[in-house]
Amino acid sequence: MRVDHVLLAVDDLHDAAVALHDRYGLASAEGGRHPRWGTANRIVPIGDAYLELVAVVDPATASGSAFGRWVANARPAFVQPLGWAVSGMVIDDVARRLDLEIESGARAAPDGSVLQWRLAGVERAAADPSLPFFIEWGAGTPHPSRLAVTHSMGAVELRRLELRGDSDRLAAWIGDHDLPVVVEQGPSSVLQIVLTAGGREIVLGPLAP
Repeated sequence: MRVDHVLLAVDDLHDAAVALHDRYGLASAEGGRHPRWGTANRIVPIGDAYLELVAVVDPATASGSAFGRWVANARPAFVQPLGWAVSGMVIDDVARRLDLEIESGARAAPDGSVLQWRLAGVERAAADPSLPFFIEWGAGTPHPSRLAVTHSMGAVELRRLELRGDSDRLAAWIGDHDLPVVVEQGPSSVLQIVLTAGGREIVLGPLAP
């Protein structure tokens, strides 16, 4: 099991991408639209994981999906850490263990290819963001972290996620793990995303314009 990606809810994809580049040297690539969720994204590759900038682009559709409501309810002033996902497990086994439903998703990439995945635990993660949801990518689907971007400071990796919540509840949710997460007691949230690049740390939390 590994951290697959971290969600950042934004009010405008272009403006958020510009801010991350100007302030931190982080480059991003266009992702695509999630037609069933009323959202769209941009991708910031960080090693074998990625940051997903996600915004509501169709409020009516978003209101009818768990993921869309989660992003819409974040009401980011500009950029707001929202949640995180893990991969590398058999999602059917996880769903049986936790009594979760599995939802299939897909989106078209700018090059015309189609990315496919299956998710479990989104509604629980939306209610308790210190818990990740689970994602399993479709056979033949290239992982978004492989998108070719050039960060101004060179290679960027995820060092750790700083969460607020309940460490025992997290352990019960995901089982034994060695994920790079730190949990402090308190109301459930993703506090900060800590990256490394060129021997220094980049700390991402809520961003104002």
